[in-house]
Amino acid sequence: MSKIDYYVVTGSGDSARQQFACRLAEKAYRHKNRVHILLDSDAAAHNLDELLWTFRDGSFVPHDFIEPGSAEPGAPVTIGVAAPVRQEVDLLINLTDAIPEDVASFPRVAEIVTSDEESKARSRAHFATYRDAGHSLDTHNL
Repeated sequence: MSKIDYYVVTGSGDSARQQFACRLAEKAYRHKNRVHILLDSDAAAHNLDELLWTFRDGSFVPHDFIEPGSAEPGAPVTIGVAAPVRQEVDLLINLTDAIPEDVASFPRVAEIVTSDEESKARSRAHFATYRDAGHSLDTHNL
């Protein structure tokens, strides 16, 4: 079973989620973890790709955009619209509106919750599904 960490952040919308995802990916990378950030669309993935270079002055998060079924990436942080098939991942950051299909194959999954009602409602539903499946859950209010 996976450890699911909920990060409750101030702010609302996808921008707040993506900003925090960048910070979380950077921290995980510095702890030598392999990270995959899962998004709903190519446009969102390309936006996050750009954001990882600019979200904080002086930050460096080596990352690759991966296509479904692509070869093993060289970077420790990857971005894509599908979960990596052949890559070993320590942390999956889920920025989609759904629970990832193979969630149990990841040791850790991060769900980012913003202050808007849609995000809260989606997170509550996911929390119940994760709990019922037997995953370990933890909430971090930031």
